[in-house]
Amino acid sequence: MKVSIRTKFTIGIIFFFVIILVLSIFSDYYLNRLSKKTDAILKENYLSVYYARDMSEGLMVINQEISNCFLTHKNPDESLIHKEMSSFDKSLQLEKRNFTEEGEDKLVAGIETAFVEYSDSVAQFYKSPKSVEMALYLQHKSGGIYQQLTVLSQMNGKAIELKTNDAKLSAKNALSQMTFIGAFCFLIALSFTYSFASYFSERFFQLFNGIKEIGSSNYGHRLYFEGKDEFQEISLVFNEMAEKLSENKEKMALTLQGAMEKDYTADDVQELKRLLLRVKGIEEEATTLISRIANKT
Repeated sequence: MKVSIRTKFTIGIIFFFVIILVLSIFSDYYLNRLSKKTDAILKENYLSVYYARDMSEGLMVINQEISNCFLTHKNPDESLIHKEMSSFDKSLQLEKRNFTEEGEDKLVAGIETAFVEYSDSVAQFYKSPKSVEMALYLQHKSGGIYQQLTVLSQMNGKAIELKTNDAKLSAKNALSQMTFIGAFCFLIALSFTYSFASYFSERFFQLFNGIKEIGSSNYGHRLYFEGKDEFQEISLVFNEMAEKLSENKEKMALTLQGAMEKDYTADDVQELKRLLLRVKGIEEEATTLISRIANKT
């Protein structure tokens, strides 16, 4: 099957594009994999830590307001307490849709139960006399909820640390694998480039030497190119031209030998001049044709 030089160049360019595409696909795969892990840390565990902190702060505001009311014998700011209660419940509902760790659902269920009891106790605190027992009870309930929120925050904080280490390990493994794949593709590309360059360099060198030999009147020189491409066609044309030049050289030698054995006449001299001009013209045509074919490749 004949494969032209242009086709070989096209195959080489496509080959390099395939290598670039392979590297791009693997890079995109590892980057997406790493991105998903980091997103899980930010969207899941980080949000749980944020919700736990928000609920703890709201609980502290409520507890502080109740303590101030008991010490100053004033009525509590119900709007403030109601606002913090609503904020606490909102964060609690968001956390219930964000379970990521084992046992987190049970812990949040315990927080919700304790918060409902705490809310009912605060509502009774509004209506009943401000006794020491009630204040201590509310302090104790809020302290228990605060401890549970601390455990929730620590649980997700530990998960963030573990997942971050896992993401770092994945990034390190991805870097190692991409280095191996890149080196492998580079070696293949280098081998292909070397083979491609050697193929054309060797043939152009032989063609150049062939033209020089013809220019030096060495008509016995021949070119032999393996394969089925333009170089093989050039060798056929080159060898055909060299054969014609060799035949004309032999004819001229026989003519000169015959002329030396007899006296020259004016017609003989003219015939000899025409023969020399013909040989010279064939040499020039052969050199021009071979150079033109070489430039086209």
